[in-house]
Amino acid sequence: MVIEADNVLAQLRRVKGPELSGNIVDLGLLSDLVIEGDKVVFSIAVPAQLAAQLEPLRAAAEKAACAAEGVARAIVTLTAAQALRDGATAGGASRPAPRADQADDVPPPMLGRARAQAGPAAKAPVPGIGAIIAVASGKGGVGKSTTSVNLALALAAQGLRIGILDADIYGPSMPRLLRVSGRPDAGAGNIIEPLMAYGLKVMSMGFMVDEEEPMIWRGPMVMQALTQMLREVNWGELDMLIVDMPPGTGDAQLTMAQSVPLAGAVIVSTPQDLALIDARKGLNMFRRVEVPILGLIENMSTFICPDCGSRHDIFGHGGARDEAARIGVPFLGEVPLEMTIRAHSDHGTPVVIAAPDGPQAAIYRDIAARVRDRLGHETRMAAGG
Repeated sequence: MVIEADNVLAQLRRVKGPELSGNIVDLGLLSDLVIEGDKVVFSIAVPAQLAAQLEPLRAAAEKAACAAEGVARAIVTLTAAQALRDGATAGGASRPAPRADQADDVPPPMLGRARAQAGPAAKAPVPGIGAIIAVASGKGGVGKSTTSVNLALALAAQGLRIGILDADIYGPSMPRLLRVSGRPDAGAGNIIEPLMAYGLKVMSMGFMVDEEEPMIWRGPMVMQALTQMLREVNWGELDMLIVDMPPGTGDAQLTMAQSVPLAGAVIVSTPQDLALIDARKGLNMFRRVEVPILGLIENMSTFICPDCGSRHDIFGHGGARDEAARIGVPFLGEVPLEMTIRAHSDHGTPVVIAAPDGPQAAIYRDIAARVRDRLGHETRMAAGG
């Protein structure tokens, strides 16, 4: 059935504002209401420093939206939305422009609270997860997702309890790479149960939407979706959670780096200069937010012809190793450009699973061991050891 926006707004008018007077719609705190199939997505404008304190308001709005006829799921963002600062509201009405003494990102009903708060939000740990590791790249097309999934499986082969979060909202890869599909169930407290694949706990936006459905979301919606997939999923007890980051250095990457207690980042690049330029940007972003760099991986490092055995450096060779030495970060290893890796990835059986005794799986296991060693080193350094 078609979800009517007016029905959703009627339910949201039952949610009181942050000062327990009025409601979030008529107070002008609601924006970016988007209906996609049986899902609704919207934002509630709050000052950033009050996000943790106002989490109950977000949860109440989510519950109210789900009460509207036809709504199966709601994704709700706490954000300081520009549309609200300009005076627009979800219901089409307008509110008075803020006075000169009101901060631009603080809606009037929360002004008093905002002044009483100070300091950035803390990186709250995710209960049960020993270490969260970001696998990132400065650009797309370098094989980051394939590296992430084979790294996760190689770590699991060492006896570790591993989960993988597909943080690429616009281009999720894990459903295809791991040949897993289905809509995750929501348990008690609306906590989502991750899907399982080859012993990994997996969460991806690809489980929520059709493979060919475009995600036309604004930045705040993406950031809230990432937060929900990380903190509202029943990950249980994990030694490590591997986060397959989206390419680039935009809002999603910065949000993860600033709000999640990342134990370290692994940067994936191909050998050529153009890819390395973008890899440096990703590396520098993590450094600026004080996330340890566990090392660089050179993917598509070289090509060995399966017919004649000759070597061809299609994208060059050794560029990531040289860059790691130049900037003083560990080099974790090089993965060749192999049709075997590509074919198994396309079929949803990563090479670490499909050919565990082969040379490609051995490369990923060696990289996993180095990542584990580097993580232990960074943990000891953080503890002053």
